[in-house]
Amino acid sequence: MTDNLIHPTAVVSPGAKLGKNVKIGQFTMVGDNVEIGDNCEIMHHSVIDKNSKLGEGCKIYPFSSIGTDPQDITYKGEETFLEIGSNNLVREFTTINRGTQKGGSLTKIGNNNYFLAYTHIAHDCMIGNNTLFTNGATLAGHVEVEDFAVIGAFSSVHQFVRIGRNSYIGAYTIIEQDVLPFVKISQSRDNYNYYGPNSIGMLRSGISREFINMIRDILNIIYKEDLNTSQAIDKLKLLFTDSPEVEVILEFLGKTKRGVLKNFKTRK
Repeated sequence: MTDNLIHPTAVVSPGAKLGKNVKIGQFTMVGDNVEIGDNCEIMHHSVIDKNSKLGEGCKIYPFSSIGTDPQDITYKGEETFLEIGSNNLVREFTTINRGTQKGGSLTKIGNNNYFLAYTHIAHDCMIGNNTLFTNGATLAGHVEVEDFAVIGAFSSVHQFVRIGRNSYIGAYTIIEQDVLPFVKISQSRDNYNYYGPNSIGMLRSGISREFINMIRDILNIIYKEDLNTSQAIDKLKLLFTDSPEVEVILEFLGKTKRGVLKNFKTRK
């Protein structure tokens, strides 16, 4: 640990493993069986609790609690884990909990994610890469968030819900069912509003305009025609044979357990 900069007031367990060029700030606690990768910075007054693993280049801002016990009343102290990939930014007062035994014992986060202040990631969540959680975004347990998704400020996601890739959820939205890939939605009072595909986000992540235009046609069938989900699937299979765009949607629909959020008002 000769290359590391650890403040004298920090408490680092002898059982923790630190990579190279790790910085740990004032009054920070690093627990047993913690692994912190090269070039990470854990700023002052943070907690990295037991059985947590951080990849390279992560930055944890003050007053964050990473890898603490799951907030589940059935948790009785079982050995559970948290894995966080590389180059993640975790802003102030964010909480990320370890998994539960009944949920696979693991909360897992990929690479290049940005968690703004007061984000909460509950037990057994699975988060991909390049996601953005804005201030106060909250996941209940067992939520899956795919790559490049954006969760708006103070939005809440029900347990066991899936958030599809490249989707955009506006602020103050309550999500109780799965959100399809590529959609842009928000909630105002008692209504969900559908704004079409998340075109700007898709372009920023390198998706072609041709793909975006095809996705727009696919989503119009799902959301703008008076069809139930089964009817929409049948029509998509009929109209879009051998289409990689429709395969992404059909695969997502095929795995849904809570159903797909469709109670939208359509906005221009």
